[in-house]
Amino acid sequence: MVTAMTTTDAWRIAAAVADPEVPVLTIEDLGVLRAVESDGARVRVDITPTYSGCPAMDTIRDDVILALTAAGFGEVEVRLVLAPAWTTDWMSDAGKRKLERYGIAPPTGRAAVHDGPIPLTLSVRCPRCGSLDTREASRFGSTSCKALFECRACLEPFDHFKVH
Repeated sequence: MVTAMTTTDAWRIAAAVADPEVPVLTIEDLGVLRAVESDGARVRVDITPTYSGCPAMDTIRDDVILALTAAGFGEVEVRLVLAPAWTTDWMSDAGKRKLERYGIAPPTGRAAVHDGPIPLTLSVRCPRCGSLDTREASRFGSTSCKALFECRACLEPFDHFKVH
């Protein structure tokens, strides 16, 4: 006897899909997975891009569809939801730890609503040696949502996931 899949099952399957740009993160870690609804045969998944025009969204959509159809869902719809806009506040603490272990400095602080002074990041901790003696080498790193930094202590370059 085949048991119908639940929304919880569909969420678990979709949540395990890896981010194609940072494969140590799942789309749940990243906070891109926003909603999952299922009636047992059909499932609808909402995802939100980390920034407008993110090229990874097509791959994420295809990977979610593949994972859910492989698990037995007959009809899968993946919707791109743009509002509210994604912020790094949606990243899980586990995802931030995974980033650091992978060599990417995770975002620190919270995305700000700019109705007063704009907070500045004074330094970014090197994920390799822990030094705060770092500098931004380029506003854009390996992807648009990361900046390239250089550690003056260990001389290693590293990506920093921007707070936004």
